[in-house]
Amino acid sequence: MEKSNTSPAIIGVAEAENRTVLEDLIRTEFLKGKGYEIIHYQSPDNRGIDVAFLYQKHYFKPVYHEAFNPRIYQENRKVYTRDQLLVSGYLDDELIHIVVNHWPSRRGGVVKSQQLREKAAYQNVKIIQQIRKTDADAKIIIMGDFNDNPTNTSLKKVLKTKAKKSRVQEGDLYNPFETLFEQGLNTLGYRDNINLFDQILISSSLLKPTIKGATSFKFFRASIFNKRFLTTKKGRFKGYPFRSFSYGRYIGGYSDHYPVYVYLIKEVN
Repeated sequence: MEKSNTSPAIIGVAEAENRTVLEDLIRTEFLKGKGYEIIHYQSPDNRGIDVAFLYQKHYFKPVYHEAFNPRIYQENRKVYTRDQLLVSGYLDDELIHIVVNHWPSRRGGVVKSQQLREKAAYQNVKIIQQIRKTDADAKIIIMGDFNDNPTNTSLKKVLKTKAKKSRVQEGDLYNPFETLFEQGLNTLGYRDNINLFDQILISSSLLKPTIKGATSFKFFRASIFNKRFLTTKKGRFKGYPFRSFSYGRYIGGYSDHYPVYVYLIKEVN
């Protein structure tokens, strides 16, 4: 990353076909010497895609992980969507909890499918409640492709995210990507509409001012990794993220979404 001059300590992955592609990824030229490990569960998604978690083992030590299926039904039929992956572990010597998501798509229209993402958001609420039963002031990061923008009801009404740090109270979730969305930034384009579906939410415990003499992590900043080499330079999708496939043909790109990231920092005595 730009400021750390290294690859991320932890990575949430969406649209992973299987464990093999993740193993191929961490063996690529730029990652093979980083000591990445994989946490992955095969999910019941109809298209066979999963979420996953990658971590550099000398920075992060997992102690618990579990896949939760949101158990969503529509018209009395089960919706086979992605699991939500909880990973708890020690970043350096500090316990944090990460939930990786890929919520149901907008297929069939935004309004018709909105309730599916609201139900997925409610599963996140239940995971957070489970974490806080044993870790009341838990440091939690919720990340993924939500298939909703920061202002949609799944985030604002179900997860009750806040756009401004000054309005975040104990137990709230802060969404730094809502401000970026209001500024016109995005992570994908579809039919000439821009969206910011890819977000990272931060629990209030990661915003607290550092007590003098303490060395705990806190949120520093969030951003979208939208470098020029990740952007289509010509043709129908000019200006959109440079995708790998178009109409079933491999075109050599990376993804139809830009990655997003946050920095956590702490003072060192």
